[in-house]
Amino acid sequence: MSTTEPRFDRVPAPAPPQHGDAWYAPDTLAQYESTPGVVATVSRNGDDERTAEFAYDAREPPLSPSERAELDRVRDHFAGTRRRRPLTRQGAVERAESGLSPKYERALDGLLSGGAGARRRLHYHALRDLRLLGDATPLALDDEVGVADSEAAADGSLVVHTTDFAPAVTDLDADSAFVDRVAAERLRRYEVEFAGYPVPVVVYRDGMLGSDRFATRYAVLEPDLLPGDEALIEECKERVWETSTEDVIGGGTDRRAFVAERARRLLSRRLTGRNTREWLASARYRIRSALADLGVGLPPVDDRYAADRLDDLVYHVLRDYVGEGPLTVPIRDPNLEDIEANRVGERVKVVPRTEIAGGGRVPTNLAFDTESSFVNVVTQLAASDGVELDASNPSAKVNLDPSGVAETVRCAVALPVISEGGPHVSIRKQAAETMTPVDLLRNDTLSADLVALLWLCYEHQGVVLFSGPTGVGKTTLMNAHMPFVPYDDRPVSIDEGSREVRLPHETGVSLTTRDHESEYKRVTMANLMTESNYLNPDTEVIAEINTPESFETFAETVNTGHGVVGTTHAEDVRTLVNRVVEQGVPAYLLEEIDLVVFPHRSGGDRYVARAVEFLSPEQAEKLPPGAGEVIEKGDTTIHVNEVFARDVAGAFTLSGPTDPATPDDRGFRLFHRIAAATDRSPDAVEQEFRRKRRYVEFLDDEGVREFDELFDLLADLRTDEAATVERLRRTAVADGGDEEDER
Repeated sequence: MSTTEPRFDRVPAPAPPQHGDAWYAPDTLAQYESTPGVVATVSRNGDDERTAEFAYDAREPPLSPSERAELDRVRDHFAGTRRRRPLTRQGAVERAESGLSPKYERALDGLLSGGAGARRRLHYHALRDLRLLGDATPLALDDEVGVADSEAAADGSLVVHTTDFAPAVTDLDADSAFVDRVAAERLRRYEVEFAGYPVPVVVYRDGMLGSDRFATRYAVLEPDLLPGDEALIEECKERVWETSTEDVIGGGTDRRAFVAERARRLLSRRLTGRNTREWLASARYRIRSALADLGVGLPPVDDRYAADRLDDLVYHVLRDYVGEGPLTVPIRDPNLEDIEANRVGERVKVVPRTEIAGGGRVPTNLAFDTESSFVNVVTQLAASDGVELDASNPSAKVNLDPSGVAETVRCAVALPVISEGGPHVSIRKQAAETMTPVDLLRNDTLSADLVALLWLCYEHQGVVLFSGPTGVGKTTLMNAHMPFVPYDDRPVSIDEGSREVRLPHETGVSLTTRDHESEYKRVTMANLMTESNYLNPDTEVIAEINTPESFETFAETVNTGHGVVGTTHAEDVRTLVNRVVEQGVPAYLLEEIDLVVFPHRSGGDRYVARAVEFLSPEQAEKLPPGAGEVIEKGDTTIHVNEVFARDVAGAFTLSGPTDPATPDDRGFRLFHRIAAATDRSPDAVEQEFRRKRRYVEFLDDEGVREFDELFDLLADLRTDEAATVERLRRTAVADGGDEEDER
């Protein structure tokens, strides 16, 4: 017998499979536990490293034949349930961590047998199949998986990209259920209230390549409906219509409460059953529920007679009867700016206010299934503002006032008479909270220089236009500076767009046209002009200067000498000149415009790209060499001077004040106009501009972001500037500021 010690150093030490010295698994590149009980393995297929493919495999808890039979019984028991699956991987992870609800747990206790290990394995598979994403669950629960591709593999297999290996082929078919949710990333989740129901909303980014042209999606998680529920809801709505709602709801009765109460009464009777068989099934359901609560037998899981099913059905009745059908939740979502429904069977699109989608449109999980339902919503939206749509009047622009919505809501609707593929709806919502100049400064929308320049224009009854395409923020800019109109001036807003204008002044008046009224009652822009002149306005606000009537109003107002603030659709100064002249406004009136501001929108960001002033030929000659722009329009030559600009790096520049040879020519044309109107020198106006700029910086430093607070502070400054400054200085020092640095 040999006494030599055994040589253990000839056998390699144990190593994980992905280690280079793992002699027993040379093709295994990575192996890890992706979630408790699941092991993910990434391996190489093929001997040539240059052509070999990666393969991804997830080993789930194995089941014996008897355990598979028990799992089949569990599936059969829960076959009557309809529960929403997670939309994103975050949702899948959260649901996996929270586990099954008590109802499911009680049922599993009665259906499963065996030891702790078998119950643990069966519990995983039951959760996976009933509440998670089925076969796609392991991929969704693996943090290493970042992207999925449905078209990369020739054999139709799903391909994934992990943190360290890409692409890796899985054994899952690309068209399997729920694979599009494997790599979906949740961006936001919140609730929108309608008729007392908090409706969850999820905005998420799809991580699946080749599945959808849109990367970001918006999902409204409304209560699920079971087979036959839609017919039940339609029957209920018809029965509600049978009641003379005009008589019953009158006298201050809440229409929503009336519909909800009647729908609940009708649906509860229908859910109880219209025949003996339904009644027996309902009674059997309630008896089984009571026994299960006492620990006897299995609880029923069929949702047909669940206690909350009545609430779900009432919600859908209210949505269609009191709300706006599929548009109900988006209209009430304060995080949305635009809502668009283009045709039957197509997803409704929305534009979020935040930058989650790069400022673009996002598809939803909502759609109009039939043309009749779409037409009903379109006519309902128009009728809410007094417009009757028919073949002779197939489209309209209306203002909405839906319950529970604080924003100003404007809507363009059209019937299929002029819209291919069915009706269409385009809704724009003005933000409920009006922004202030400080908000704009902190969003890098403009600079303190431009705010101070607009302050001068608003305070001294200047003529200002905000010009640009739809959605760039023209009305937001116009409204944000309305507190700069002195508190004792009288601003008067004109036309339908005035509903978007916020006037904090006690002296303010809003005048609107109603084109949809009968001809003998119709209020025109000319009527409003006459009415406005009797009101002795200091500044007239004409939102949406786009129609011939509004351009005519603009020209007449400029001739009166009143201040004018308005918005129009023109992307650049040349387009603006063309539109103004083509609408019949004399070109010389352009010189009466003090400032034109051009906001832009790019990649979800809104900012002022440029601001210009129009000059007379004499004023243009006094500009420095190379400054200014000349636009030829027919026999007319129009001179433009750039006042403010944003460069490609995002920096803002104020182009002046200029300093020509003579002091009297110093500054912008606006300075000279204000100087002439107030019997001062242009230099004194420039000093006022610089003082206002320092105040703007102070407002930014102090975070004065509330609309009414800003208006009150500006009123105090006009009442007694010295006392107000002293009060602000003392307040700033008391808050811990440096007295020497206070303005």
